[in-house]
Amino acid sequence: MTGTPSRRRHLSALRTPLGVVTALLAITVLVLAVVAPILWTDSAKAVDTDDILAGPSAEHWAGTDNLGRDIVFRTLVATRLSIELALSATLIAVVVGLVLGVAPQLLGRRAGRLVTASINIAVAFPGLLLALFFAVVFGIGATGAVLAIGLAGAPSFARLVQTMVAGVVSLDYVAAARTAGVGRFRILVRHVLPNVAEPLVVNATIGAGGALLAFAGLSFLGLGVQAPAYDWGRLLFDGVSALYVNPGAALVPGLAVLVTGLSFNLFGESIAKAVGVPTQGTALAPRTVVAPRRSTDHAGPATEAPVGGTDDVVLDVRDLEVAFPGADGPVQVVRGVTFAVRRGEAVGIVGESGSGKSLTALAVSQLVDDLGQVDAERLRFLGEDLLTSDTAARRKMLGTSMAMVFQDPMTSFNPTRRIGGQLAEVSRHHHGLDRKQAMARAVDRLGAVRIPAPERRARQYPHEFSGGMRQRAMIGMGIMGSPSLIIADEPTTALDVTVQQQVLDLLAAIRREDDVALVLISHDVTVVGEVCDRVLVMYAGRIVEDLPAADLATAGRHPYTQALVAAVPSMDTALDEPLAVIPGRPVDPADVPPGCAYAARCPLATERCRVEDPPLAGDERGRVACWHAGEPIEPMQLSTTRTDVP
Repeated sequence: MTGTPSRRRHLSALRTPLGVVTALLAITVLVLAVVAPILWTDSAKAVDTDDILAGPSAEHWAGTDNLGRDIVFRTLVATRLSIELALSATLIAVVVGLVLGVAPQLLGRRAGRLVTASINIAVAFPGLLLALFFAVVFGIGATGAVLAIGLAGAPSFARLVQTMVAGVVSLDYVAAARTAGVGRFRILVRHVLPNVAEPLVVNATIGAGGALLAFAGLSFLGLGVQAPAYDWGRLLFDGVSALYVNPGAALVPGLAVLVTGLSFNLFGESIAKAVGVPTQGTALAPRTVVAPRRSTDHAGPATEAPVGGTDDVVLDVRDLEVAFPGADGPVQVVRGVTFAVRRGEAVGIVGESGSGKSLTALAVSQLVDDLGQVDAERLRFLGEDLLTSDTAARRKMLGTSMAMVFQDPMTSFNPTRRIGGQLAEVSRHHHGLDRKQAMARAVDRLGAVRIPAPERRARQYPHEFSGGMRQRAMIGMGIMGSPSLIIADEPTTALDVTVQQQVLDLLAAIRREDDVALVLISHDVTVVGEVCDRVLVMYAGRIVEDLPAADLATAGRHPYTQALVAAVPSMDTALDEPLAVIPGRPVDPADVPPGCAYAARCPLATERCRVEDPPLAGDERGRVACWHAGEPIEPMQLSTTRTDVP
């Protein structure tokens, strides 16, 4: 049943002794808040001047106040006002905190930083000082106290929301929505807020207990509820004056505040412990690849990116650079990347982690983080300049003509929305289809990516799909339009070998049938060599070799390319010899050495390599950036670990 796991996690809080007790207490208090004023208001108002400040008795269990009114009845009746004021203050805190927490995602970078700085300053102040400050500003009375406590609690909720929102917006399904051209506000409402609602409600429950205590404190200080109205704090204030005559006048309302506050806090914490997002791990398995049919129309030697105007060029990139702020200035993580992808062509990008593969793809798809700076001599997709100002037309083009398949299928979809609805959103947003037509298109695309029973699956949530089915559904989202380019970033990561083959076969079939260009990013040179027409080898943020995929295994000319190929075991690998390794560590983007970045790890490096960076030069065999391109490397240089390299 849909939603059952979530309900079960909530109900599991009631299976613990603490959860049961606190839940019963909280329910009892809420019931009293409703029925107590109806049943006992008259008894609470009854004045008996002959029985002033009387001690506990059978008639008055906790004695009477300075007008002879029953303390227990007044405490019970005060439950409603105390709970109403506490919940009102909590609601203000949550609403204001929610607005402030999401503001940095809706506003520009400068305004967002200003809001964040304001939240940080407000959080640094003790909540009690803020409450007293706002109480003075808004004036004495219940209304002023509600505003004071609500605004004093808002910064902590804002910090919580800001942290949770930042975690959600970094996930792939939000990036996919951006690629589809969905606006910031819609992303916030449809994708972000549903995923932070659960922890926000839990924390609001805990916060209600704190608001109750804070409100009782203000009323006790004379800044909250004023006579003749009374809440628990006001009763406590009145009871303290007669503490030595009748201690019950102060103890009973004080006990009500204590028990109710603890019940809210502990019940919220019980739910918080029970509610969690389950994680699923999939063991990594060796990769098996079946080569799809290759496109021969566009194969051939790789050269410089076309200067422009070629009809079959889908993506044209020239001197692409991506930089992020660093402690000592901008850090360039992508440095002068140049390549082109033609219609129906499959281009693979390989390299170690941190080589700039994924950031190159994100820059092309306009998904680089706001802090990142993207520059290029040319960055064109289907002839459109991606370096110009963002427009609705360009977002529509990216959303329909470029498909992005992310690395982790679990984060590719919004876990709170059904699969069909997420796919249908693309057609509703870009194709102008109504809800029924868009859902029919989504079901059709799920069937196109070979998901069985697509109508039933379209009504399911992402957690009900296996890893391979989620990845296929993500590809289905990409082909909701008519893509000219599919960018697949490690699409087979953490999938078993059978599912890997199915995903790769699916991408190959889509490419073959619709003449779609493919950019495949992977650590696995075997996958890229079998699937792609051309291979770009990246190291330290730049392309060090561009060669035909058929030459990757045997004719790579850059030492790094040869090392990547040699590091993949094969059936011919000698079992009694050390495995080939690449010595040392990848270059830190913030500290790229002069000369060739690979020189410190290269067995062929000379002094020239350490002082002069080789250009990416092209000939009939491709492009390579190396002063010793094609020179042979002894097998022993690839099969032993060098310990002298830092």
